[in-house]
Amino acid sequence: MADLLAKLRRGIRLPPTGWALAGMLAFYVVAGLVGRDPWKGEDAIHLGTAWHVLTYNDWLSPSLAGRPFDEPPLYYWSAALTGKLLGWLLPLHDAMRFASGIWVALALVGIYYAGRELHGQESAAASPLLLAGSAGLVIHAHEAQPLLVALAAYGGALGAFAAFGRKPGLAGSFYGIALAACLLGTGFAPTLPLLIAGPLAALLAAERRRAWHACLLGWLLFVLLALPWPLALSFLEPERLQGWLTAERTQLLSGGPPLRALGAYLGLLPWVAFPTLPIAAWWLWADRKKWPRERAMTLPLLVFGTTLVLLVAAYRPKELPALLLLPPLALLATPGVLALRRGAANAFDWFSMMTFSVFVGLVWFGWSALALGWPERLARRTIILRPGFVGHFEPLAVIIALLGTLWWIWLVVTSPRSPYRSLIHWSMGFAIFWLLATLLWLPWFDYGKSYRPVALAVAKALPADHGCVAERHLRDTQRASLAYFSGIEALPAASTAGRRCDWLLVQGDTRQELAAPDEAWTKVWEGSRPGEKRERFRLYRR
Repeated sequence: MADLLAKLRRGIRLPPTGWALAGMLAFYVVAGLVGRDPWKGEDAIHLGTAWHVLTYNDWLSPSLAGRPFDEPPLYYWSAALTGKLLGWLLPLHDAMRFASGIWVALALVGIYYAGRELHGQESAAASPLLLAGSAGLVIHAHEAQPLLVALAAYGGALGAFAAFGRKPGLAGSFYGIALAACLLGTGFAPTLPLLIAGPLAALLAAERRRAWHACLLGWLLFVLLALPWPLALSFLEPERLQGWLTAERTQLLSGGPPLRALGAYLGLLPWVAFPTLPIAAWWLWADRKKWPRERAMTLPLLVFGTTLVLLVAAYRPKELPALLLLPPLALLATPGVLALRRGAANAFDWFSMMTFSVFVGLVWFGWSALALGWPERLARRTIILRPGFVGHFEPLAVIIALLGTLWWIWLVVTSPRSPYRSLIHWSMGFAIFWLLATLLWLPWFDYGKSYRPVALAVAKALPADHGCVAERHLRDTQRASLAYFSGIEALPAASTAGRRCDWLLVQGDTRQELAAPDEAWTKVWEGSRPGEKRERFRLYRR
């Protein structure tokens, strides 16, 4: 006991290595990943698709609520597998969402090895901590999101590029696996920068012949791993293959005007990549005379450049695709964050501690209003934002949140002086803030972001032998939630099969959108998500 107390007083050793680093990164990955409903948007859509794979054993081609979903299958395979393996322990949607944690963990591992190869053992831990601490990643890292497969592929590919000349066999193998995972997880567009970066990485390597062998091995393995799925589709479901290829071609040509798109992405990056971007920019300027000759800087800069060109050409400027720029930026910022001058490092450390200490306090303050009704004015405000919401005390969530808060206090009080201290406080502060928010405010979030009440109300309004249900104006997230929570895969009202259904579910904002098709239909139920004033649903029976 005395030894344990002494270790606690001594604090964490910096730089973090071994199990200490693994534990902190694992905490980041798991914090806030489970314990909540599929939320409207991307989370519900991708969990609904994985649910269909698992429920109907439709492993070859993903379907969303019974309809073709022209997306590559790897994320849905992984989510269905984690659902099958962990479904006995967790609610199915949490078990399937655990796949996201695996892909984020692989991204962090890949970027760690890239940092170790390019910047040395002492600096290696900074690379995954910078990636984890990027402001734009924390929410998407904890939702069902296929782009996390690409994030893992970019981390793995950067690790492979860094080792091209030293370990060509191993590096080439990981390069090929990363390419195949990227294509099968997110399609052609995110894979193209990695394909282009392979030869560039070989040209930058000191031992170019070995590096070219690694690159060619990676391409060969990529073809062997990625080709079986489209080949199987071409023989078994050729129309689905054509639909996927059409969607991929459309994606590659969907970018806006280049200069406007470039400006939009550069405008997004200060938020998405904070604090990684300003640190990387400062170091490129401070080391401007040396880095053009250093592979440790030119390699991630080339990957960043090729990825940015692809994003401008193939994606509308949004936060989600911009996440692909984070792995090379984390490598660019690694030497800079550890070389900050004492005043800048202390300022960053103070900002990190104060920011997340205030955030932690605000989360607890908000929880007091949500669960205990104090302060009364704030409690009334929460009811205005979520009409009908009733807070309740969750003992387990409070206990875990208390332990997380104590760990944060311990981390702040005991961390020794080190170039790593500010980075640890920033990345772990983000993780603790997200953990507390998803634990203490979870009932409030679920109340407004989940379609569970709507899906269950529709299911309750239908008789046991209702037959097929048609739908009009339902969005993907609504159809996915309806299928997941009630097992109802609604048919398009305008389709041949949909016109034969005696039940019709309509979604809309106006009377005209909600109106029945004709006088033959009778309204059976009407409702909406709690707190939603515009989006309403009606169920009709013929």
